[in-house]
Amino acid sequence: MAADYLVIVESPAKAKTIGKYLGKKYVVKASMGHVRDLPKSQLGVDVEDDFSPKYITIRGKGDILKELRDARKKVKNVYLAADPDREGEAIAWHLAHILDVDTSGPCRVVFNEITKDAVKEAFKHPRAIDMNLVNAQQARRILDRLVGYQISPLLWKKVKKGLSAGRVQSVAVRLIIDRESEIRAFDPEEYWTVTAQFQSNKSKFEAKFHGFGEEKRELKNKDEVEALLQGLENVEYRVETVKQTERRRNPSAPFTTSTLQQEAARKLNFRAAKTMSLAQQLYEGIDIGGEGTVGLITYMRTDSVRISPTAQEEAKDYIYETYGADYYPPETRNYSTKSKGAQEAHEAVRPTAVHRHPDKIKEFLSRDQYRLYKLIWERFVASQMASAVLDTMTVDIAAGDARFRATGSKIKFPGFMTLYIEGNDEGKDEAKEEDEKFLPPLEEGQALSLNDLDPKQHFTQPPPRYSEARLVKTMEEIGIGRPSTYAPTLETIQKRGYVLLEEKRFVPTELGEIVNEMMKEFFPNIIDVDFTANMEQHLDDVEEGTFDWVKVLAEFYGDFEKDLKVAEEEMKHVVLEEEVSDIECDKCGRLMVYKHGRFGKFLACPGFPDCRNTKPILKEIGVGCPKCTEGQLVERKGKRRRVFFGCDRYPECDFIIWDRPIGRACPVCSQPLVIKRTGKGEGKESIQCANTECSHTEEVTEGKQG
Repeated sequence: MAADYLVIVESPAKAKTIGKYLGKKYVVKASMGHVRDLPKSQLGVDVEDDFSPKYITIRGKGDILKELRDARKKVKNVYLAADPDREGEAIAWHLAHILDVDTSGPCRVVFNEITKDAVKEAFKHPRAIDMNLVNAQQARRILDRLVGYQISPLLWKKVKKGLSAGRVQSVAVRLIIDRESEIRAFDPEEYWTVTAQFQSNKSKFEAKFHGFGEEKRELKNKDEVEALLQGLENVEYRVETVKQTERRRNPSAPFTTSTLQQEAARKLNFRAAKTMSLAQQLYEGIDIGGEGTVGLITYMRTDSVRISPTAQEEAKDYIYETYGADYYPPETRNYSTKSKGAQEAHEAVRPTAVHRHPDKIKEFLSRDQYRLYKLIWERFVASQMASAVLDTMTVDIAAGDARFRATGSKIKFPGFMTLYIEGNDEGKDEAKEEDEKFLPPLEEGQALSLNDLDPKQHFTQPPPRYSEARLVKTMEEIGIGRPSTYAPTLETIQKRGYVLLEEKRFVPTELGEIVNEMMKEFFPNIIDVDFTANMEQHLDDVEEGTFDWVKVLAEFYGDFEKDLKVAEEEMKHVVLEEEVSDIECDKCGRLMVYKHGRFGKFLACPGFPDCRNTKPILKEIGVGCPKCTEGQLVERKGKRRRVFFGCDRYPECDFIIWDRPIGRACPVCSQPLVIKRTGKGEGKESIQCANTECSHTEEVTEGKQG
């Protein structure tokens, strides 16, 4: 029997999942993403004719379009079921144009999750294509084209070929460079802490110097510390006040795109692009045995924390059955979105069915799919659970005029923390740390026995460089980019060589700083945070139907065109001086130069393109090779960027080791001692023998590793 309806989605995986739900009357095909776009060879925008775009069929899509046209001829109706966002609406609009589908008729079908019920319900309510969404996408695409295709050639001419400037990427680079400038300008300030170790009956605890009398005081130098210690000689330590309070801690909201990327980076060590790729797979559908292929999570490009009533009821039932009524709050939890321009029509990222516990479907998922699904599932269920209750205790201890303060807490009722605790940018769970700060029972007036006073010098630290998670969070907070742009932006600024990821933190390159300075001088609006955030808001207004998309472009282009003319006349040529190494090219004898690539610095022959020789930069770790005794061990990177250590005389000496050697030999078997890390995240470190047949281990203590 021939099908009556043609359904077009973006990907084969999505087509396969939906096809199983709709039955024989429907044939489901994939467009493989966009089918039309602006041409690569030219600007493709007629500025004089209200910025009208010149769309062409994307190269390589001819066969797909022929297949879709042929299928179109055999059916009564066409349904366009691309993703539920601006990009999906634009794909549907382009397909409607090519296949001669009436965009004002009921041809568009959208669903937030790919489950049988959701898909069948969506097909009961097809609608016309939303031209506000389409125009918001067109405006963004044309804006990015105007910026990219008119600034980039200038950078090629004045700096070097292959550079590019982008509307959002330029602001992201600026944020990284501004942070680097803060770090360079940072002047550390000295401060001290004095920690008192006390004994109360058989329990030990510690308190920190807090001030004198009622006044809080910081210790700024050694003289102040010595004066304090002198004043503490022969004084009695007595509990002055004990304050006990009950504190509630609420669960975090379910995931948005941004918070999912942040938490996956913290807890799973995933890059933003990897998180989105895995989330796409979970959304489009996984074959989980008895149920067949099903979408496991809702749409992953969202800035909303809204949850459907059905999903809330599922979570409630699960929490009651698994944990009991005490673990469900008095009222169902609803969250409000704080980010600028958030689209409340969408839902948060959540599992499509709470009953699909991660462990029940683990066998059908890859390791990384399982880890991400588990993270999403736990975050969602926890978001609907009761608050945790903590008993907190603050104790002030009098020692003459000086006051010491001890704080502690214990979990009275774990609530949502039974299941899930949000991480922070240091990779720690704050609530777990709080739980560890126990204080013994103490009473006002109680005398305490002092075991030790420990003064320590500290210096204030500069602000940290951006990690991927922190940069995404900052972009979201200031309204730069949208859920679909975070991961591609981070990838682009690295591909262009403007920034590097070193120890999971962004560092600007010399090239990035030069381009940023030129942009700052000639295109200040493009890299202005507020200007770019306002532009994002205008695009949101277009989507809402309250602002004309052509007007957005016209208002932007007036000043931009003037800036372009000034830049073409006044922008000076910049010669990037290459840093020359003392290493000879083993193919042509020239001294190699340092280059920046996507994965950091490397050595390249300056004779390119005649000589294309490149070498990695070998980082010595100050440990001799135990095998040949002539070479030095250097840090290398293998497949998937995994670090290992090998002899710098390779291939003459093939010694390698995966754990970092510390430069001492094992006292038992004379093999190298290495640092071993166990556990998740930072984990615990110990010193072990590299010889797996030797059981010698040592504890890591300060100063012992070398």
